[in-house]
Amino acid sequence: MNELEPSDDQLLAWLDEALAPDQMSEIEKQLRDSEPLRNRVAGLIRRRDDGVHSVGEIWRRHRLTCPTRADLGSWLLGSLDDDHADYIDFHIRTVGCRTCVANLTDLQDSVQPSEDSTRRRRRFFQSSAGHLPKGE
Repeated sequence: MNELEPSDDQLLAWLDEALAPDQMSEIEKQLRDSEPLRNRVAGLIRRRDDGVHSVGEIWRRHRLTCPTRADLGSWLLGSLDDDHADYIDFHIRTVGCRTCVANLTDLQDSVQPSEDSTRRRRRFFQSSAGHLPKGE
């Protein structure tokens, strides 16, 4: 983001924490230095609280451009068609959607076995080994 004042749409996205970290930081810096900008944000909050919403705000708030968790999992596995995979790659790497990046990180972490899960799996196997039918 440049030093120009952010648009109302950018400020609304900032309120929803839907911008990339560098954009969030830039707007926060501008807000610290500009009372008129803080007043604009206060007006946007009042307008939102009064129930006045733009199509863009509804689109962002309901995350209509975000892929589903299943799509993110398929993207990790490389099982999506090229166009869909390209969109998710763009959404993650270029747009930098923090919600989807967090979801993706959670998916990646969930496939890595922890020491606890490995130890628990070993105990289950050892406790049930005598109860399994013997191969004939």
